[in-house]
Amino acid sequence: MIGKIVAVVVGEFANFIAYIFAPAVLVAPLGALSIIVSAVLAHFLLEEKLTKMGILGCVLCIVGSTVIVLHAPDEITLTSVEEIWVLATQPSFLLYTASAIAVVLVLTLYCAPRYGQSNILVYIGTCSIVGSLTVMSIKALGIAIKLTLEGNNQLAYFQTWIFATVAVTCLITQIKYLNMALDTFNTAVVSPIYYAMFTSLTIFASVIMFKDWSGQSASSILSELCGLVTVLSGTSILRSTEDLDPTPITDLYAPLSPKMSWQVYGELSKHKDDDELTPDFVTIFRQDYFT
Repeated sequence: MIGKIVAVVVGEFANFIAYIFAPAVLVAPLGALSIIVSAVLAHFLLEEKLTKMGILGCVLCIVGSTVIVLHAPDEITLTSVEEIWVLATQPSFLLYTASAIAVVLVLTLYCAPRYGQSNILVYIGTCSIVGSLTVMSIKALGIAIKLTLEGNNQLAYFQTWIFATVAVTCLITQIKYLNMALDTFNTAVVSPIYYAMFTSLTIFASVIMFKDWSGQSASSILSELCGLVTVLSGTSILRSTEDLDPTPITDLYAPLSPKMSWQVYGELSKHKDDDELTPDFVTIFRQDYFT
């Protein structure tokens, strides 16, 4: 149990570091590689059979990830948290943030009490939209920490603490609604839908805030989108085969075990004779049968 927790913490920390040094357009889709590693390790260590469809899903994830890596944009160089604040307060990203908050409020206050238990998109939509804001704030906070470690102190700026507050708030909300989705619906259904929505919205938010596609050609952008669709398809196939258990085969000609039943029919009549109960008659019927 402790080893599992440590592995999760190390993995999330590495993911945090990745968002500091690489654009979200590159990092978010590559999360599908963790699904491939899990499927392969389960095949060899846990003796869980990797089906043909599972192998196809792995191949699609690898091909899509390779296409994204080959056409990924370069990370922009930022020298202070104030520059990140300018990007975060540009009209286009403010419009995205306001729209995201408005949709989340509608989903949580109106849709969740009425349709949360029947419509899978209510909880997943909430955690996916909030998750895109989580990644943007974490990326901004990570860059501020990196600059501070390099000697350019960013902790004195109020923007750093705003990004930290937003990151913590969004992360708690994201985890809450993701757990609600997993508790309500099948994991094999929740995982691919959440991964597709979260990845797409994160890339969209990053493109708006950090201008990831600025200066890229149309062919490179189209190639990245094709790679993303390929990764999402492979992920969906892998997730759909995770919870499929082989159907148990029953032996129709198994030996029959004998069973014996006893049935007792009786009627007791009460006679007041020296305050004792006297039985009128009791009939015992024995029946033997085999099943």
